[in-house]
Amino acid sequence: MSITDETFQQWDTKLAESNFFGGDDPSAEDNENYKSLNGAEPNSTFANVWSWFLILNIFTEEVRSAWTAPKAKGGKKGKKEQKKEEKKEEADDDFDDMFGEDEDDAEAAAAAAQKAKDSAKKAKKPAPIAKSIILFEVKPWEAGQDLESLAQKILTIVQDGLLWKTETRTEAIGYGIFKLIVGCTVEDDKVSIDDLQEKISTDFEEFVQSVDILSFNKV
Repeated sequence: MSITDETFQQWDTKLAESNFFGGDDPSAEDNENYKSLNGAEPNSTFANVWSWFLILNIFTEEVRSAWTAPKAKGGKKGKKEQKKEEKKEEADDDFDDMFGEDEDDAEAAAAAAQKAKDSAKKAKKPAPIAKSIILFEVKPWEAGQDLESLAQKILTIVQDGLLWKTETRTEAIGYGIFKLIVGCTVEDDKVSIDDLQEKISTDFEEFVQSVDILSFNKV
């Protein structure tokens, strides 16, 4: 499959509405599109595609291969099938009436016990770590500023739960001025996006005019 800028544009438009091609959850379609890139990182001009790529990069091949296609919605049943189900339900009701409520109570108790066991197992499992992927656009004061040097300064910010994307890029704004785009992955419980945004602005205020969020996606 040949991936062209036209394909990336189509993907970018689709991913503007959801985190993944299948909706809110990753699917086999995401895995196939990811594999078609052969590990090549998309141009960050297509911000939604780039963010999607960074998210999928976190998962192992084994996990991605387990993703399935979205479940199809069931269609309407024919009259014969409906009649068969009605007869089966009537037979089940007659069977229940024969044995009274004692068996129902026993089954309900067994189901409640199993549910309690399942809940206890789930409680023992550690909760997954909530993460987000953010792209910042950093605007300089004037044309001709060394944005590569500025990028290296920003990447020196160290914090528990913060992982910078080492590759950065620049985009033209106008009048010879370019903006810098940097990306990172953060653990939501450890890193405040607002604080990080403010830190870039204040620590490098000599070089930075403004810092805005270009894209924000939950992992």
